[in-house]
Amino acid sequence: MSEQTKIIVLDDDPTGSQTVHGCLLLTRWDETTLCEALRDATPLFFVLTNTRGMDASRAAAVTREVCRNLKGALRALEAEGTTIHPVFVSRSDSTLRGHYPVETDVIAAELGPFDAHFLVPAFFEGGRITRDSIHYLMVDGVPVPTHETEFARDSVFAYSTSYLPAYVEEKTRGRIAAKAVERFLLDEPRGDVLPRLLELNGNVCCVVDAERQSDLDHFAVQIKAAAARGKRFLFRSAASLLTALADLPPQLVAADAMAAYVRGGRPGAVIVGSHVRKSSLQLAQLLKESDVTPIEVEVTRIATSRDTLLQRIREEAERAHRDGRTPVIYTSRTEITFADTQSRLDFGEQVSAFLMDVVRELPPTLGFLISKGGITSNDVLSSGLALRTARVLGQILAGCSVLRCPADHPRFAEMPVVIFPGNVGDDRALVTVLRRLRPVI
Repeated sequence: MSEQTKIIVLDDDPTGSQTVHGCLLLTRWDETTLCEALRDATPLFFVLTNTRGMDASRAAAVTREVCRNLKGALRALEAEGTTIHPVFVSRSDSTLRGHYPVETDVIAAELGPFDAHFLVPAFFEGGRITRDSIHYLMVDGVPVPTHETEFARDSVFAYSTSYLPAYVEEKTRGRIAAKAVERFLLDEPRGDVLPRLLELNGNVCCVVDAERQSDLDHFAVQIKAAAARGKRFLFRSAASLLTALADLPPQLVAADAMAAYVRGGRPGAVIVGSHVRKSSLQLAQLLKESDVTPIEVEVTRIATSRDTLLQRIREEAERAHRDGRTPVIYTSRTEITFADTQSRLDFGEQVSAFLMDVVRELPPTLGFLISKGGITSNDVLSSGLALRTARVLGQILAGCSVLRCPADHPRFAEMPVVIFPGNVGDDRALVTVLRRLRPVI
């Protein structure tokens, strides 16, 4: 019999791997695929559920299916003589968007009981910190409470407070009162918090302060010590906690040397689906580059002129590639209003399905692909490229992971793919990534 600990991440979009490397991302969660990931040598893997792009009911159903298949996979390895001690993480957005508490409730029901579940939304590479239980976004060096940002006005995941205990009460509709939330303030993650961790029980909700990676590194050591003494914890976190839990060595290829993975030194393509303000600012800077060809997807035409629109985009992308240029294919930036949340989700799925048709028909000789936006990137991996699994090579920019298609991929063998979250990076971040893959002479 052998025993090992494995960090199992249910990721609501594909960007949670933005601080780690070497691990597998799964776009399928059948027992066979999960067993493959559990046997993998790396200490963690990600199941890309893409639930942030779903309504709450569907998100719950998908999460439940993953959990039940995980139970089967863990039993299968136990029968083989390998006992896995799992650490479960529900990875979500560092600006507090997502299906909380839907996903953690399902995980607790299927994989519990847990002594506590922790909200740890800090993501340092993206400038997200938590202080005095208030979650902040750093803007030009100034901490801005996230409820004062555009993210809190999300049409699906809006919230009114960034004081995490009150956020929990709001999102649970009073089931968990703010006063019942356990607060771990900065001096505790930085100090000796093990005795307090050992006293937690009944799946109590806890919120954790962190201003720098060393805070979570120290906290993770104590979490592991508590787990070794039998405590069972569930985490709802952004990516920085995963860095601390996994404790990985440096990535093999440095961020500014990622061009080594580009196929044949050829130009690639960029797909931009994200509509947050930061993405639009980054896109505007990218389109100023002399070696790119802008190709706009007029999303209001998809329903009425899909085939014509797809043919036009395919031809323009092929022409740009033949000319040694990088096609930048982006959805029109015009804001569209919807009658209700379901209409917005349905329209988003229609647009994403169209973009995946675009991806499938990109030139097979592309050197690389950059995908901008979390939900867009999930669909690129699972649908556009039809990957069952992919391995993270590392980060090309803080918060931006590079994956690689397998050698037997029928169209894009060994092509590097950049997963670029919508809300990460400065205004020139897309330019930086493109230049690192195809340096401007």
